Amino acid sequence: MNFRTVALAVALTLGATSPAFAHKTWLQPSQTVFSETGAWMTVDAAVSNDLFYFNHVPLPLERVQVTAPDGSTVAPQNGATGKLRTVFDLELLQEGTYKIAMSNHGMFASYKQGGENKRWRGSPDEFKAAIPADATDVNANESLSRIETFVTVGAPDTAVFKTSGRGLEMVPVTHPNDLYAGEEATFRFLIDGQPAAGLDVEIVPGATRYRDHQDEIKLKTGADGAITVTWPAAGMYWLETSQSDDKTSLPEAGQRRTGYVATFEVLPL
Repeated sequence: MNFRTVALAVALTLGATSPAFAHKTWLQPSQTVFSETGAWMTVDAAVSNDLFYFNHVPLPLERVQVTAPDGSTVAPQNGATGKLRTVFDLELLQEGTYKIAMSNHGMFASYKQGGENKRWRGSPDEFKAAIPADATDVNANESLSRIETFVTVGAPDTAVFKTSGRGLEMVPVTHPNDLYAGEEATFRFLIDGQPAAGLDVEIVPGATRYRDHQDEIKLKTGADGAITVTWPAAGMYWLETSQSDDKTSLPEAGQRRTGYVATFEVLPL
């Protein structure tokens, strides 16, 4: 799977206007809480119309990064990419919290050539060579996105939540592996290291294929960039938020789109 496929999948998520009609990108762990080291788990990675059902395209294994509790990078094991999903295993050899993530930094552009409207997506370093010399009305944008999930062995810790100060990031107030039905959880969002006030956040429970309504929870971040959600039931949940601004890091780009997606497991009390 190439960069353009990833960029398109992420752009579909960032451009979502309603979760009922948009593709969703996600990483789904087989479970998120383990009592002892040495346990094995499996992760599915896909873009789909329904949560968490395989009916569109896989996400690329080579872009997955696993961070162990001690900050080291762990390679996915037994990985395979099929027509509809990517799957891989992890052996959890450390106590604490792991982060499983995929990040994307890309560009997308529209332009005219010979009177025809054209579009392009790719990496920033490909942009200059990809746009024809005779192109006119070039409009380029930068995209930054993150897709994450978290897994804990034993007692949860917070080392993997260190932020980069770049783009849209989530800082949990409630640990994402300490979520229970009927209880509140609070998450903070930062843009370029600062509180992201006024973000629209959607949380959707899984198994959307088997019900008539999305049952989405719609929230807006406060001045501190935080939201608080009360989980209605146990199960897997998908969270998504995005923002557009003009704070690009690329001189060729006029706008920047930042996005964040996470999968959480909520356990019964």
